[in-house]
Amino acid sequence: MSVPPRLSVIGTGYLGATHAVCMVELGYEVIGLDVDKAKIDRLIAGEVPFFEPELPELLKKHIDGGRLRFTTSYAEAAEFADVHFVCVGTPQRAGELAADMTYVEAAFASLAPHLTRKVLVVGKSTVPAGTAVRMEEVLHDLAPCPDVELAWNPEFLREGFAVQDTLRPDRLVMGVHSEWAEQQLRATFEPVIAAGTPVVVTDFATAELVKVAANSFLATKISFINAMAEVCETTGADVTKLADAIGYDARIGRRFLNAGLGFGGGCLPKDIRAFIARAGELGVDQAVSFLHEVDSINLRRRARTVDIGLDLLDGSYRGARVAALGAAFKPNSDDVRESPALDVASAIARREGTVVVYDPEAVENARRSHPELTYVASLEDALDQADIVFLLTEWDEFKNMHPGVVGKLVAQRNIVDGRNVLDPLRWRAAGWQYRALGRP
Repeated sequence: MSVPPRLSVIGTGYLGATHAVCMVELGYEVIGLDVDKAKIDRLIAGEVPFFEPELPELLKKHIDGGRLRFTTSYAEAAEFADVHFVCVGTPQRAGELAADMTYVEAAFASLAPHLTRKVLVVGKSTVPAGTAVRMEEVLHDLAPCPDVELAWNPEFLREGFAVQDTLRPDRLVMGVHSEWAEQQLRATFEPVIAAGTPVVVTDFATAELVKVAANSFLATKISFINAMAEVCETTGADVTKLADAIGYDARIGRRFLNAGLGFGGGCLPKDIRAFIARAGELGVDQAVSFLHEVDSINLRRRARTVDIGLDLLDGSYRGARVAALGAAFKPNSDDVRESPALDVASAIARREGTVVVYDPEAVENARRSHPELTYVASLEDALDQADIVFLLTEWDEFKNMHPGVVGKLVAQRNIVDGRNVLDPLRWRAAGWQYRALGRP
């Protein structure tokens, strides 16, 4: 049996930290690198700097086991590893649609001068088409060893399920230029492939496009059902029943057909915008022009949620106490990037409502991004004497609320179900004025 390659992971944010820990769980020796010493110190101490189920336990297990370590030294990582995964972020560029490639370019430029033997560098970051070719040139220009090779292996992590998505992915995509690079990647993912995971071997450009194409499709599906919700509100139809009915069609499927506040987070919004920007640079912007409307529909749902609340409060939030249940963009996460929940809460605060926000995990992140809002430590504190309740993130704690019990805490029984997860009949029977997106 051949010796498994030793791995480095460049960047220890959400993707990188998860990838590093999970690759050790799969049996590899891994070194994680980040230029942020504070982040590295936290990881060395066994502390995950974000919320992700299962990850803290695995991090501590492998730190204690000695097969996982962290560093700020590119020289140390280069000496140690046979395969280097670049997992740094590509946020949306300030004031533009395009992706900010600063961190990717810096990672490649910093790693390359230390590569003195033949190794494989693997890009996992979500990047515009054409990036891999540019990064391959960086490696050829700066690496002392002329035989260093590049591959692109996009990630498909879902926040809240990232550990399982790494250990048991639904597919592996390998963008390679040589048989050697493919074999190195196969050796790197041998336990995953042995478990039956499909492997797609392709070129750089296709590998780069897979992630943004997948996210664009998912965003389109979400915005489609939210567009139907707009029609349902006018006609008196029920979008949840509509989604059930069309979801039985095997060509369509029920997943991602949940009308509500729409999508947020650090991937879908910025990825579709970066795709639009790159398509424009390539002269094929008309091919993805529909994504502008996908983005627009998504943002309109937030404004509509605020308007529904106005209807329940006779046209004004002034002086009203508003319970905002949720701050993260989705449950089982503390990520507040592009959070629809916080957009709604902030919009209500601008209309002079007193907004009180509670989230099981995301309060501290929310406080940093929206210090103008009031935050509390419990559901009961958020509901206390509220004139209206907004369910904005579908945490189980909120989905499982008993309308009679929580009704005793509020001043007025008004609720806006921004995620369509409550039973309208049950809540109305308990004396609540219940409203939702796309439902009568």
